[in-house]
Amino acid sequence: MSGVHATFGLAPAMRAGGVLADGGYEVHRDFVDFIVDGRPLLFQLSDLDAVSPLASDVPPAIFAAQVRSLLLETDAPLPGGRYVIYGCPECEDLACGAVTAVIERAGDGGDDYVWRDFAWQTEEQADLELNGYHGIGPFLFHGPEYRAALGDLIDGAAAPAAPRRRVLLIGARVGLLAKLAAALRTIGIGADIIDDATGASAEELRSYGAVAYGSTVGERERAAIRRAFDRAGADVAHVAGLAPIVPLLVAQIEHALDRSPVAQRRLTRLVAADGEAGIEVSSPCRVRVTAYRLDRLSRAHAQEVFDGVLEPGRHRIALDAKAVKGQSFVVARTSGSVLVEAMAR
Repeated sequence: MSGVHATFGLAPAMRAGGVLADGGYEVHRDFVDFIVDGRPLLFQLSDLDAVSPLASDVPPAIFAAQVRSLLLETDAPLPGGRYVIYGCPECEDLACGAVTAVIERAGDGGDDYVWRDFAWQTEEQADLELNGYHGIGPFLFHGPEYRAALGDLIDGAAAPAAPRRRVLLIGARVGLLAKLAAALRTIGIGADIIDDATGASAEELRSYGAVAYGSTVGERERAAIRRAFDRAGADVAHVAGLAPIVPLLVAQIEHALDRSPVAQRRLTRLVAADGEAGIEVSSPCRVRVTAYRLDRLSRAHAQEVFDGVLEPGRHRIALDAKAVKGQSFVVARTSGSVLVEAMAR
């Protein structure tokens, strides 16, 4: 194959987990995404909830095997020289569907790699006519650039830092914290409850990715905890819980754990004011908007107010007046990210 080369790179990405308004949940997954010509390849595949085979929670030997497979050091796992590019984030079973492509060396005898014939595949054989991603690829990658990016994942020279999927929960409402910890563990995020982190070891503090504070934790206590993390050299996100609503707190923590580059996120902006949600997305994607509120008796209520595909740009979504009555909050989520805002009056 001869033609214009595409750039190839890698970047950390996240499949946002969460506790949904209907009581269901989605598992949190961290993975390495493929960046083609400066944009995540996943964004070119319409609205797809999937992760690459380079997931952070697979054993190191399997991760290395996946990298070597993409380097063509092993035989293709599927007939026709096809490789899984993105798979189901829940089980990674081909029967759930996967994006596959032929990966091969350029036919001109050169040093380059080609990704072509992208397809949605649920069986051993791909049907390009019925399920092909027409208009995507083929991509021609410079051999040295391609091998360097993938090779660094194995030798660790420039591999993305391993995500820290543990959260420290601090507050006086033990019952609420226990429910929050259970919800986080259900979606694949570790959680510990403690009343004072200032005496913890530096090694332990560096294992956390975020600290979430209950409303009873005063500013003096929070400042002391921040100093403890700073002394430990731990770069953590500090989350001030908006309300004692578990799904809302989970969404706040998911947002805090998102370390993907801002320029490579689909959901880039959320504003909640005057009974509307202002949302900005960078590529076509499904967006779900949920409103949470506390009534006069501090009981939590949730209502899904929007679920649809939005085109790139800014959008205004009117919210049900009952859903945002009183103290209320809005959560917007795509498959890869979550944003949370309190409703401004």
